[in-house]
Amino acid sequence: MQLDYFKAKKILDDYGIKSIKSSYINSLKEVQDFCGKDKIVLKAISDKAIHKSKAGLVILDVDQDSVELSYKELLKKAEKFKPYKIIAQKMSDKGVEIILGGRTDQQFGRFILLGLGGIYVEAFKDFSLRLCPIGKFDANEMINQLRSKNIITNKGESTDMLVTLLMKISKLLLEHEEVKELDLNPVIITENGYEIVDIRMIV
Repeated sequence: MQLDYFKAKKILDDYGIKSIKSSYINSLKEVQDFCGKDKIVLKAISDKAIHKSKAGLVILDVDQDSVELSYKELLKKAEKFKPYKIIAQKMSDKGVEIILGGRTDQQFGRFILLGLGGIYVEAFKDFSLRLCPIGKFDANEMINQLRSKNIITNKGESTDMLVTLLMKISKLLLEHEEVKELDLNPVIITENGYEIVDIRMIV
């Protein structure tokens, strides 16, 4: 089953893996308070909709002027995906979208994945895999294997940060046997670090 978003977020937190500021929303007042003076994203999360964006369950660039209309629109779209939950998130900074994740192979065991993320996952299929555990050498090799390595590392400036992140995820996958699948997509690589925007954890 898919683990509750904030339970999955807590597991990431335990390993020092940062995800973007988020909150469950149960009313218009709650989403207005969360929004404040910032721009936010509204999402409907349901086991019946794996690809939220394709299902129309993600609304970007929501501010105080548009929050009421956006919230009501999302509730209407989410009706056919019951049961669902509404999450509000801070808008991420601009950057490059990557995917990080892991699976269990019955023959070989745990492996970790890194690739160009967001809408580019299926289009370019630019990703690398390694068996866990991985060290700095393996993490660097995963990055160097990608055709998009200069893009996702900001021409090398984000390499050390990404190496550290990969090793943290490898450790999580090994220490949590109940986690059968982990998808972090997109993870936004920015000039100042990274922001995990979406978490999908199957246990």
